[in-house]
Amino acid sequence: MKGYVLEQIEPSKFVLQMGPHHPATHGVLKLFLELEGERVARCRPEVGYLHRGIEKLAETKTYPQVVPLTDRLDYIASMINNVGYCVAVERLLGIEPPPRAKFLRTMVCELSRISNHLLWLATHALDIGAMTVFLYCFREREQILWFLEEICGARLTFSYPRIGGVRIDVEEKTLEKIDRFIDGFFQKIDEYEGLLTENRIWIARTRGVGVINPEDAIAYGLTGPSLRGSGINYDVRKHFPYDAYSEVDFEVPVGKHGDTYDRYLCRVQEMRQSAKIVKQCIQKMPEGSILAENAIELDLPPSGKKKLHPEGWSTGAFISFLKEKEPLLPEGEIYSAVEGAKGELGFFIISDGSGRPYRVRIRVPSFIHISAIPKLAEGQFLADVVAIIGTLDIVMGEADK
Repeated sequence: MKGYVLEQIEPSKFVLQMGPHHPATHGVLKLFLELEGERVARCRPEVGYLHRGIEKLAETKTYPQVVPLTDRLDYIASMINNVGYCVAVERLLGIEPPPRAKFLRTMVCELSRISNHLLWLATHALDIGAMTVFLYCFREREQILWFLEEICGARLTFSYPRIGGVRIDVEEKTLEKIDRFIDGFFQKIDEYEGLLTENRIWIARTRGVGVINPEDAIAYGLTGPSLRGSGINYDVRKHFPYDAYSEVDFEVPVGKHGDTYDRYLCRVQEMRQSAKIVKQCIQKMPEGSILAENAIELDLPPSGKKKLHPEGWSTGAFISFLKEKEPLLPEGEIYSAVEGAKGELGFFIISDGSGRPYRVRIRVPSFIHISAIPKLAEGQFLADVVAIIGTLDIVMGEADK
């Protein structure tokens, strides 16, 4: 039993290996739980079963070729991953997307956020035993996926944003469909809350469960609803605006008690705020271009140097040759963050002047939130561990990268 010596465990305690193949761990997450009766005396998460090396793969691609890799991080809200990466590269290279592209990216990001929260609420409720909410949430999520498919042709991994804008424009009739959907969506949220918010079984399973105070939440690096549920008002969209977030009005829901119930309330209210943002984006959508005029072609060889590799030269040698002749891109480094569906999503990129990032490191919320599971779970019942995993809204695709 990896990580434990049986002789050192007290006779009154029992070690349970939960996962990695367990429906309530939301992926290949493994927890070593040391139990005393039904109480968790000690918890140790173990990750790495899904490691794919996305950061290293990104260093072998040109800047545009990295966009589809970001889809595979948090694949529940992959549009936000695309935008987060594009914003980082734009800031690094000094590219400013046109206003219409900014509003379009803001709109699709918030649709993805709603889609993420609907899937979270559906599975979180199902884990605890509420199946009706699962069916209701998938009803609206399916409609959002239809809209995203109309916009870019994909339902899960989009690759719709581009460095300097977006790939294609959105038809007016699609915007009208989204606008009508948003008008009725607020009533749908009321239905979810009617099933859960005042439900005494739901309250018993979530209130006072997985409590973390503001100081510990900051110390563990929690972000997003997991941090705001503890009363910390921090949202990248408000504190460090990007795209069109500075031009729309919305509030940041904040909890008080830092428990599973408050994190639930925060995400439900976030769906309302995201719907308001989508509505404003459609109303304020400007006309014009969807791609920056100075969005240079980043693929190698660069524009103006369309030539074949000299015979016998490797790709690396040819890139080095071009770099010696003339730097392709500005050199430098940047850390840029956006508000992902689960928390702060950050990209650290180093440019060495070539057409490929020299280093890429990604700050994903799920990996950091998993480290807080022991803090939330120890002292709770075994059944509460399922609720705690659900309330953090983790996806192992980004946790293991």
